[in-house]
Amino acid sequence: MNAEKKQNVFSPPADLDLSVHIGSLAMSNPVGVASGTFGYGEEYDELVRIDALGALYTKAVTLEPRRGNPAPRLVETPMGLINSIGLANPGVEGFLQEKLPLLRRHRCAIIVNVAGSTEDDYAEVVERIEDHIAVAGMEPGERSGVDGYEINVSCPNVHKGGMSFGIDPVLIGRLTRSLKDRTRRPLILKLSPNVTDIADIARAAEAGGADAISCINTVVGMVIDTEKLRPAIARGAGGLSGPAIRPIGIAATYRVSRAVHIPVIGLGGIAHPSDAIQYLLAGAQAVQIGTALFSNPRAPQEVLDGIIVWMQRHSVHSVCDIRSMLEEPE
Repeated sequence: MNAEKKQNVFSPPADLDLSVHIGSLAMSNPVGVASGTFGYGEEYDELVRIDALGALYTKAVTLEPRRGNPAPRLVETPMGLINSIGLANPGVEGFLQEKLPLLRRHRCAIIVNVAGSTEDDYAEVVERIEDHIAVAGMEPGERSGVDGYEINVSCPNVHKGGMSFGIDPVLIGRLTRSLKDRTRRPLILKLSPNVTDIADIARAAEAGGADAISCINTVVGMVIDTEKLRPAIARGAGGLSGPAIRPIGIAATYRVSRAVHIPVIGLGGIAHPSDAIQYLLAGAQAVQIGTALFSNPRAPQEVLDGIIVWMQRHSVHSVCDIRSMLEEPE
């Protein structure tokens, strides 16, 4: 390992335990970068100390390549951003040939985000990745580039008339069990807030064998151009992210963390250390930073530094102890 790479490896203060465990996976710290905002890492290589992250959650991988939705696909809103990218990606074979070799260079946890239109789509993506790693025959100590999977269940299920997987507990439980049969790596279910009861969905994921829950994905939103008299996003509605949804994400994290016995990873509107600490107090064991990266690529390091300062100020030894510090409402 060269000197530059050594400098990028995160070393926590000796008196603090910042490690987070998701199933068999140990992350060095609780701060990760959210799927869809960080690509597969290469775009940020010169801007972010990637190996100082707890985890890199990749852009979604689907069975076949996707060009994504027509432009315009992004629009700014007060305190947020609406996107309708459409899961643009090179497909699983393109990922394995073009992106995985780059991901193997990093020492932080690599969590591959998986999306699909049917249960079989999800299963085949995971199977192809697992088969590729097995055939590659990793040398002792060599990185596979895949430490776990984050399953995006906000995708439309074509066998159910376009209904999202993430709104049906039965589908969630069945999908999770199916994927657990195909991998021994940790499985994280990324839940949508656009449901009646997110706690019910989380319990179904846990019952199906999920190792952790990510919450939340984006909130459905829409902006209308009053001069052009049409939606600002080509497809109409899109996914709202950024500080505007942080209270929704914190509330979902609070509910889910009390409904399940597996770790919760909080995301939605985190830009500053205090944002992340709110999620940790609400019950999350780890966090992801997304939209903030577009304006401040240093946000993950600033958030991690701020968590450390807060822990030292409050005499907290382990980051996993933070979730027990919240005074419960009466």
